[in-house]
Amino acid sequence: MRTFLRIRDGRSRISHDGISTLYGGEVARVLVVDDDATVAEVVDRYLRNAGFEVDRAADGLAALRMVEAAAPDLVVLDLMLPGVDGIEVCRRLRARGPIPVIMLTARGEEADRVAGLECGADDYVTKPFSPRELTLRVRSVLRRANEPPPVGSGVLRAGALVVDAAARTAARRGAPLGLTVREFDLLVYLLRHPGRAFTRAELLEQVWGWTYGDPSTVTVHIRRLREKIEDDPTAPRLLLTVWGVGYRYDPPAVASQPDAAAEAGPADA
Repeated sequence: MRTFLRIRDGRSRISHDGISTLYGGEVARVLVVDDDATVAEVVDRYLRNAGFEVDRAADGLAALRMVEAAAPDLVVLDLMLPGVDGIEVCRRLRARGPIPVIMLTARGEEADRVAGLECGADDYVTKPFSPRELTLRVRSVLRRANEPPPVGSGVLRAGALVVDAAARTAARRGAPLGLTVREFDLLVYLLRHPGRAFTRAELLEQVWGWTYGDPSTVTVHIRRLREKIEDDPTAPRLLLTVWGVGYRYDPPAVASQPDAAAEAGPADA
């Protein structure tokens, strides 16, 4: 399997051995945060076998100290931690910078998955989980964060919003936006397809690379994007809900016109 690998100047190269090796021979470093020693050990072993360097923390405060000392390339973060829980750790990581986060949760309820995504996690895996699946999710998120931009990518504009796909930066009225990996990818994908309505399943496949998954993942990311790019997130003008279908990006000139089809409906469920 080919794997995109990050180079320190922001570009990527491809390895055919499936091992995520950084520029200069270093391997991508993953911080695993889980108070269950058995789970942490299994995840550690699988990630190391996949070619990653792994650090471990058993609680939220220890994880935050380790990140402050040396930021990892990705954090695998348990939701239920003693002291500072995973939600708060994720929020603090987001305030610090765009470190990709995959949330682990022992619960299957949608509310817990949504809570993890709402705090800024890029992905989630529900316990009990397949360590192989988690390893693939780690590779997927890192690839998205570091893959080279497609040919023809450049600066995308939507009113006061300016997105540089190659530099992976976004700003609104000159102020930088703190977008997660998935938020950025979703925004770029929609901006590149103005006026086209996508189902949540289509967006999961095109942006997340999933052929199956929880549609609420898309709903949460759309909600978070609206909070960051819309003048009034409760009355969006750019990222519209298309009743019974999903979501559509309307350029400002189009978004200024009322559209009865763009009312909240089942796609928000």
